[in-house]
Amino acid sequence: MQKKAPLARYIHSFVKKLALERDKMAFISGPRQVGKTTEALSIGRSFNEHHYYNWDQTQFKKKWAKSPDSIIEDFTTNNPNNTKLAILDEIHKSRTWKQKLKGLYDVNHDRMCFLVTGSARLSIYRKGSDSLMGRYYHFRLHPFSLRELLAKRPLMPDETFKNLFEDEPKKISVDNVKILSRLQEFSGFPEPYLAHDRKILNLWREGRKDKIIKEDIRDLSNVRDISQIEVLLELLIDRIGSPLSVQSLREDLSCSHDSVTRWLGHLQELYYYYPVTPYSTSIARSLKKEAKIYLYDWSEVANDGARFENMVAGHLLKACHFWQDTGEGKYSLHYLRNKDKKEVDFLIIKDKKPFFTIECKLNQTQLDTEYQAFQKVLKCPHIQLVHDHGHYRKISDNTYIMSAEYFLEWLV
Repeated sequence: MQKKAPLARYIHSFVKKLALERDKMAFISGPRQVGKTTEALSIGRSFNEHHYYNWDQTQFKKKWAKSPDSIIEDFTTNNPNNTKLAILDEIHKSRTWKQKLKGLYDVNHDRMCFLVTGSARLSIYRKGSDSLMGRYYHFRLHPFSLRELLAKRPLMPDETFKNLFEDEPKKISVDNVKILSRLQEFSGFPEPYLAHDRKILNLWREGRKDKIIKEDIRDLSNVRDISQIEVLLELLIDRIGSPLSVQSLREDLSCSHDSVTRWLGHLQELYYYYPVTPYSTSIARSLKKEAKIYLYDWSEVANDGARFENMVAGHLLKACHFWQDTGEGKYSLHYLRNKDKKEVDFLIIKDKKPFFTIECKLNQTQLDTEYQAFQKVLKCPHIQLVHDHGHYRKISDNTYIMSAEYFLEWLV
């Protein structure tokens, strides 16, 4: 049976328009098995000619080591009007990848395009001095979200704000509830979501974690005690949505503070989890240090409330990254908590100013008023987001109670 070509992902047209069509390289990074290679090949099919190279291919490794320019010989099209794309997957595993890529691009960018995919190392080597500066744009690919699965174009921040807070509420399709339920159970990673099968989910999840621990982390660092990393992953799952104490993890693992910090750094670089830091600007008695953590694969979280909160966090972070990667400004995701233990789950910051806050509830449709401890300073809309279906209530000009199937449709 012939397989259908995979659907283009939400970043597809932006990678082409902002980077490749403007003589820039495109970098696509994201969690393992999120669909980076599939999306790169989908972009490649829109060119007259494209070739795919993976660092794990022995023949390519030899070519790259001897002369990266030799891959140009694989392109048979001499017509200058024909478009050409070289897709370079996982080349960050080569120690000199940046220098060689710079040379390859500088000599050939006037006659072809370059797209680079990977995960940890692309992020790591973007820090500090960067010999590729000005030659590429970076796009972070996230798992499926509600709006993407509805096959609707991603919204820009002003559109999101208008739909949520300025326009009259719209009627929501019954598909929203079905898709969201499936997302919550199977995650937004393409393979388990599309399979819609618990056995496939379990097999996929174990395989992904095994590769992260035994392959990816060893590519990053000489980690000797893999069993400790395995235990750390289990400990993190139980701490989703709570401020993370490295000291507590150190005690549970019976190892040094430096070791735990280093392992956490590796797992973050590999897109296993992400931190959400407290926002303290102008917030009296605010917590300033401990971040909350969430997983890219929220299906690992057993507790219903924590899983729902994690899924919402994933949608919000996806929006922040997309808006920033496409030039809409600087966006970041935070939470609020003061020393009186009043807390709001999420706050999006837009260009250093509060955009809106979110409090997640499984089924509480009565307004939780803890957000009021921060509202006088933030002066931005607040949404109490509930898992239960069919709720939309405007409490005041800046306060709403909404069901997740409504709110999440108006993101990315």
